[in-house]
Amino acid sequence: MEEPAQQPTQPGSGKRKGKAQYVPAKRARRCDAGGPRQLEPGVQGILITCNMNERKCVEEAYSLLNEYGDDMYGPEKFADKDQQPSGSEGEDDDVEAALKKEVGDIKASTEMRLRRFQSVESGANNVVFIRTLGIEPEKLVHHILQDMYKTKKKKTRVILRMLPISGTCRAFLEDMKKYAETFLEPWFKAPNKGTFQIVYKSRNNSHMNREEVIKELAGIVGNLNSENKVDLTNPQYTVVVEIIKTVCCLSVVKDYMLFRKYNLQEVVKSAKEPSQLNPKQGNGKEIKLESGDKLNQKTPAEDKNNQQVVPEISEEPGEIKPTSEMQVVNEAEAKPELASQVIEESKSSENAHS
Repeated sequence: MEEPAQQPTQPGSGKRKGKAQYVPAKRARRCDAGGPRQLEPGVQGILITCNMNERKCVEEAYSLLNEYGDDMYGPEKFADKDQQPSGSEGEDDDVEAALKKEVGDIKASTEMRLRRFQSVESGANNVVFIRTLGIEPEKLVHHILQDMYKTKKKKTRVILRMLPISGTCRAFLEDMKKYAETFLEPWFKAPNKGTFQIVYKSRNNSHMNREEVIKELAGIVGNLNSENKVDLTNPQYTVVVEIIKTVCCLSVVKDYMLFRKYNLQEVVKSAKEPSQLNPKQGNGKEIKLESGDKLNQKTPAEDKNNQQVVPEISEEPGEIKPTSEMQVVNEAEAKPELASQVIEESKSSENAHS
C-alpha cells in the first residue's frame, strides 16, 4: 500500500519551523546595512577592549567617535534617499546609458547605508571592532587620547583600551611579512627613521608563534633603514600587532607609553613625573607601566648603581656599555639583537594587555 504524500506544513498548523529556516532571513537583515559585518582582511578601524559589557561598549564608542569625528572632519553627511543619479532623458533607450544608470543607482543606494563608523563582529570576547570609512584611525584615536590626557575628563565607563588599526591581513606568517614590508614603509623606510618597540597580542589563534612574528617584523624594520633603533622606554613609534582568529591587525602609534598604552581609564588619571614613568628595579629590569598604574620605585642611589638587563642603543657617547653577557653589537650586525629586545618587551606587554 502506497504511503500518502506528505503535505507541506500550513501556516497555523501548530508545528514549529526548523531553526535553519530562520537563518537566511537573519543573515539578510544583518548584511542589509552595507559593507562587511565581521572583521576581515582589507579593512581599517578601531579595536576596542571592554569589561564584559560589549553592548554598552559599542554605545560608548559611537558616542565618543562621533563627537571627535565631527570635531576633526565635520558632521557626517548622508545622501538624500530621494536623490537619484542624474541622466539625460533622451538616453532612456540607450542600453549603455541604462546600464550606467542602474549601476549608479546601486552605488548610491549602498553609499546611503555606509556610515563613517560601523560596528562589526571582532571574533573575540570583550573586543569590539569599529570599521571606519573616510578617516585616518591613528590620527583620530591620538586626538581623542591627547584631549583626554590634557583635560583629565573621563568620558567612558566600560571602554578600556582603544587601538587604531590602519591595516589588516591574513594571520599567516608569509602573508604578514609580505604585507608589513609595504605597510611599515611610511614610518621606517629611509630617509624616515625612528626608535620603536613591538607589542603583540593574540586571541583565539593557536597557530602563530609570538617570538617568530616579532623577530620577522623587527627584521623588516631593520631592513627598511639600518638607523632604526629599539627603545623600550620611550620609543617614537610602537608597532601594535593584534591577531584575532585568522586576521592580523596592524598599526603604528605614537605616545604609547605617555597615553598609558592607549588605555582610556588610565590616561585621565594624574600624570606621573617624567622621572617616574620608567624607573628601574633592583635587578636592572625595566618596570612596565601596568593598567593599574602601580610603579615600584627605587631610590636615586639604587637606580644609579644598577644597569638594565635589556640592552639599549644609547645616543650618549659617555654611557657605560653593558657587560659581555649583553653586549651591543654594531648597527650593521644588530638585527638579531633588535628582535631579542623587542621580544623581551612583548613578553611583558602581552601579560599586561587586557
